[in-house]
Amino acid sequence: MTKAVPIVRGAMRGAIAAMAMSGLRQLTTSLGLVERIPPESVLLHTAPGLLRRIPVKRRSALVEVVHWSYGLAGGVFFGVLPRRLRRWRWAGPAYGFLFWAGYGAAIAPLLGISIRRGGLSEQLALLADHLLYGSVVGAAPWLHQD
Repeated sequence: MTKAVPIVRGAMRGAIAAMAMSGLRQLTTSLGLVERIPPESVLLHTAPGLLRRIPVKRRSALVEVVHWSYGLAGGVFFGVLPRRLRRWRWAGPAYGFLFWAGYGAAIAPLLGISIRRGGLSEQLALLADHLLYGSVVGAAPWLHQD
């Protein structure tokens, strides 16, 4: 097997995991647990002009595509981890936790995004969807063949 196979499979797992995450986020935002999802906050802080040029009814599609791109990139990174780490039973959820913690500890502060805005319920909802992301990334049927 070439070294590219785990990376390509990781990319596919990452995109699918981000899509699953989007489903959970639909629920948590509908319930009022999450005010604004991180990809939307990132776009508002890094590319407000782009967001303004997109018609309001199409903005959620842009946010989703950006989110799926993050997920795909995260899956690529998971695919380059050493095989012994990827095979660990808790690798996926741990990976999702690290993504959640990394956003809160590094990315959001660098961009000037307040993560305290939504309070504890929002942070727990975002943690749950990142754990789902990691679980999907780490649970592919061919994982142990990579």
